[in-house]
Amino acid sequence: MPPTPRPSSNGELPRGAVTRDVERHRDGGAVARVRDAIAEEIPIAFVYNERPHAVMMATPVDLDDFALGFSLSEGIVERSAQCLAVEAVEALAGIELRIAIPPEKAAVLEDRVRQLTGRTGCGLCGAQTLEAAVRHPPAVSGAPQVRATALQRALGEMPAKQLVSAATGAAHAAAWADLDGRIVWLREDVGRHNALDKLIGAMQRAGADPRAGFLLVTSRASYELVMKAATVGIGFLAAISAPTALAIALAQEAGVTLVAFARADGYGVYAHGKRLLAERTASPGDAPGRPDRERTA
Repeated sequence: MPPTPRPSSNGELPRGAVTRDVERHRDGGAVARVRDAIAEEIPIAFVYNERPHAVMMATPVDLDDFALGFSLSEGIVERSAQCLAVEAVEALAGIELRIAIPPEKAAVLEDRVRQLTGRTGCGLCGAQTLEAAVRHPPAVSGAPQVRATALQRALGEMPAKQLVSAATGAAHAAAWADLDGRIVWLREDVGRHNALDKLIGAMQRAGADPRAGFLLVTSRASYELVMKAATVGIGFLAAISAPTALAIALAQEAGVTLVAFARADGYGVYAHGKRLLAERTASPGDAPGRPDRERTA
């Protein structure tokens, strides 16, 4: 059952949520027309040096974090300082994020786009092969060891900080916890990869050390989440739902510890498990519990 929508502690909806009319039908034929909390979702266009690059469907909050995190996690820039300026401009159909980057980075980005023009095939970014579609970031170095008790603490803290999800039931979250399991930053979005980009941006703007904590996401552990984490040097990722086979393969290759089905009663470890310091030795018959379904897609 989805969470009951609720406002924030001051009686107002959190940023990223709006209200809309809904006609609720209940058992027995009762019908009520009420105002419901709904997650915002609009097109966000990324424009680099006045050249359009990509459009994401996203929740229009934390846009400076989004611009920086996307630029870093997609390998468009290598350092925060290379995002020279970010301007969010409202347009008729959504928002443009106008991002200034060094000319040499813009030239590499333009070449990347040109190489995709005119291709047909799998439909993923115009790529024809798996090798062309999947980026392989360098292996993460200096990834931390994480105690299982810290992971459980972070899992316990996370729901109270998910204000958009609590209000609407329709947002993913990505959170960064320190090695004691305290949530330091959390970002939400209707898209799981957008939430992670926003978190990466917030961490980079704060000068966070990716070796001094671990990443939690409220979705499945898909390939792009592992890729984005590894690209910015995050070496420990825990997801509350299932991993994909490609995510596991990339985590093994990139040196990322991948934990999935992370719940209060257990978890599954799919790559580089020696970094997770468990309190007990698992027996051969142990297996992570599987949820009935993911809370959001």
